[in-house]
Order: sequence, then structure tokens, then C-alpha cells
Amino acid sequence: MILVNDIFHGKIELPGIFDDLMNSIAVKRLGRIHQSGAIFLVNPNISHTRLEHSIGVTILIRKLGGSELEQIAGLLHDISHTAFSHVGDYVFGNAEENYHEQIFEHTLKNSDIPEILGWHGYTLDQILNGNFLILEQELPGLCADRIDYTIRDSYHAGLITRSAARDFIKYLSIENGSIAINNTEKAEWINELYKKLIDEVFNLPLHVYANRKLTELIKKGLEKNELSADDLSKDDTYLLNKIRSTASGYEGIKAIRQQRDFDVFVKKGMGLKMKNRQLNALI
Repeated sequence: MILVNDIFHGKIELPGIFDDLMNSIAVKRLGRIHQSGAIFLVNPNISHTRLEHSIGVTILIRKLGGSELEQIAGLLHDISHTAFSHVGDYVFGNAEENYHEQIFEHTLKNSDIPEILGWHGYTLDQILNGNFLILEQELPGLCADRIDYTIRDSYHAGLITRSAARDFIKYLSIENGSIAINNTEKAEWINELYKKLIDEVFNLPLHVYANRKLTELIKKGLEKNELSADDLSKDDTYLLNKIRSTASGYEGIKAIRQQRDFDVFVKKGMGLKMKNRQLNALI
């Protein structure tokens, strides 16, 4: 067994397979990937990781009665995110922001995860071909992944309190295999919170600026062969240090932190906004 501690769920005991998975190279890497990309460079308060999110998703699935296999899928669902999360989408020109989904199977197959799954009687095919309705739903539906990043990102951005998030979770249940909310007020609350998160955090001009400028730096590094595409499969610290190993890269990161030319960026019009998304949680 392993005891994990989450800001919303408190201390939760998980079976031994999660101890092995969390000590894997692939899962540990998520602890060095910022959930919100380059935003931490201009807003240090928003510096939580993909691992924190993935653990939160796992616990939520467990609390809602999801199978152990679906809990494992929850822990692994973001395993293929590039360094700086969705910045990888912008670098590779992926307008759907699903690059990590496209390389998910390849990433898992070339990791230490299949061997660990085998130790506990599971196969990689069960993860790749499983139907996990608690974990994932198409927008505008409700799922553990979307719920966790909505409340977790909103909390770190100062949009909600921890107690508000914990209170919301109490009203979640499973109906027909999917997540439902047993309170009209809470359904309206999460719908509105999701909208605020998109408008006031993901598409906040300063945050768009940080992701845009880091994208430009990485693209220039790739063009000059100072960086390689494989560098994005590493983690944020590795990639950040490699960018800063050149004079232009060092100055580029410094400029982002100092928010240099941000006013010019705003006047010219912003790029790299997240897609217009909407949540439609129902009771």
C-alpha cells in the first residue's frame, strides 16, 4: 500500500501497484512537468504539476467507485505530455491541443510502465483499449480529468478556496456509469467556474504571452539545431536549462520572467488562446 496526500482529498491509501507506478521513471517525470505550461514563469503561484493532477484524478475515480484498472488509467492518462504541457502542441502546430494523445501509445510502450503492469497482472492493452467513462468524456460532458483540472487549476489561480472544491466533490456520484452532480446549484457552479478558468486564467493576456514567448524560443532553438524534438519528451527543468545554455535562450527566458514587451504583445493581438470550450454539467 502507499499513502498519498492531496490538497482536496486528504490522505488516501492506495494499493501496492500505485506505489510501483509512482516510483516509475515515466510517472515521476510528471512531477517535473508544470500543469499550466509556461505560466509559472510570470505567475509563480500557478506551479502545480501534472503528477498532482494525475493523482487527483486517480483518487476521484476511486472515491466514485471506479475499478482499479480505471484508477490506473487515471494515473497514466497524461503520461505523454511534453515538457511544459500544451506548449508542445503550440510548438508542433497542433491546433486541437491533443498531441499528447497522439503519442500516448508510443510513449507508454517505450516506458517502464508495461513491465510494472505485468508485475500486478495487468497488460498495456487493457489501458490502451479500455472504456473509461469516469475518467474521460467528450466536451461538454463531465469526467474525472476535467473536474480535477478545473478545480485544481482554479484553486492555484485563486478563483476558489480549498473548502469550496472539497464541498463540490461531495455532490458527485455515478449514474449509468458516468459522473453526475446531485445538486443544481453545484452544477451551475462548476459550469461557471470552467468558463472563468478559460477566460481568466488560460486566456489571460499575461499567461498567453508566457506560453507564446516560450513557444517562439523553442521553435528558434529547433531551427538552429540548439534543441531537438526529443528534448520535449524530457521534463521542464531539463528543457529550460538547455534553452538557457545559449546566450539568446538565456535572455529569452529572462525577458519572459520580466514580462518584457508585454504591452507590445497585447497591442499586436494575442495568439495561442485555448479553444473556446464549454462545460455543461447536469444534475
